[in-house]
Amino acid sequence: MNQLSERITNMSTSATLAMAAKARELRAEGKDIIGLSLGEPDFNTPDFIKEAAIQAVNDNYNSYSPVDGYVDLKEAVITKFKRDNNLTYTLPQIVVSTGAKQSLYNIAQVMLNKGDEVILPCPYWVSYSDIVKVAEGVPVEVKTSIENDFKMTASQLEAAITPKTKMLWFSSPCNPSGSLYSKEELEALASVLVKHPNIYVVSDEIYEHINYTGKPHASMAGIDGMFNNTITVNGVSKAFAMTGWRVGFIGAPDWIARACNKMQGQVTSGTNCIAQRAVITALNADPSVVDYMIDEFKVRRDMVLNLLEGIEGFKTNTPEGAFYVFPDVTYFFGKTLRGKTINNATDFSLYLLEEALVATVTGDAFGNPDCIRISYAASQDQIKEAIKRIKAALV
Repeated sequence: MNQLSERITNMSTSATLAMAAKARELRAEGKDIIGLSLGEPDFNTPDFIKEAAIQAVNDNYNSYSPVDGYVDLKEAVITKFKRDNNLTYTLPQIVVSTGAKQSLYNIAQVMLNKGDEVILPCPYWVSYSDIVKVAEGVPVEVKTSIENDFKMTASQLEAAITPKTKMLWFSSPCNPSGSLYSKEELEALASVLVKHPNIYVVSDEIYEHINYTGKPHASMAGIDGMFNNTITVNGVSKAFAMTGWRVGFIGAPDWIARACNKMQGQVTSGTNCIAQRAVITALNADPSVVDYMIDEFKVRRDMVLNLLEGIEGFKTNTPEGAFYVFPDVTYFFGKTLRGKTINNATDFSLYLLEEALVATVTGDAFGNPDCIRISYAASQDQIKEAIKRIKAALV
């Protein structure tokens, strides 16, 4: 008899983590797997940030931290929001959490009641849907197209809104597509949202600095009429190569921030004290200190796109941010390769793992069954070899 809760038995396993686990199993069997599945920079955390953590250890930071973060870290977050996004927050509007994923979980738990609908433009980050479902919300998927760079239009948003709509969640730059909403595109969405003052927006901006357009990042909270209805989620995982440090944060209306603080106080309490001290140093630095990573990611993006052009069947667009490409692979559906029939993106992703020894992630996990996600957070040599293997496996 199953004694587990329906909550956990109905929850999907994170597809990105599942693929990474499968790749590890094959490596343990002695197979040379190239991982293009995880959204994790292959750079080390910058030395000046590591030095701040070492100093915190030496300064004996070892006690419980405030639930919503150290005051001087929250001040650094406020400075960052003003400097990078022209958003003005106060201390009670900031909550620091154990990664941006916990920030998202907190938001869902404090904002959603059973049956509340959350609009998710597809593709969306793999955990959005299940985080919403755990809070008894209802994900409402809005399909986008590669021809429109996987971005939802104002008319699509308007058509998705019902009397039950409570929230819109999206990321820009987007994981998994790399799509980036311009200020003008956000204004178009906002022109719809301001007519529905009871709808709140989660703007996930964790990839903010990984932007190849040369234009400033646009935040939904900075669009006229949207500040009081937007929760801005960010962190240091991607731009500062600090995935394992587990620090994220939100800027939100103070009543939402207080609720997230209350929720977090009963679940995890404050974030790791040493990591918090390091993040103060990261956020107070000029963002240009990580330009060398962004420059390299852009080189890799262009390399991936150029190499994929040489393989029949991959349909691509040019992502403007993050470190992913999200090619349409429907050309291969229905084909039999090396005795294996490819029915969908999941079959195709598994085929590449088993036959090309390259780990990618099925688009099914992101709400788009026509595509796969390829992460180029890997060395140029690994990327070249991986796509060489993919091409050979598809002949």
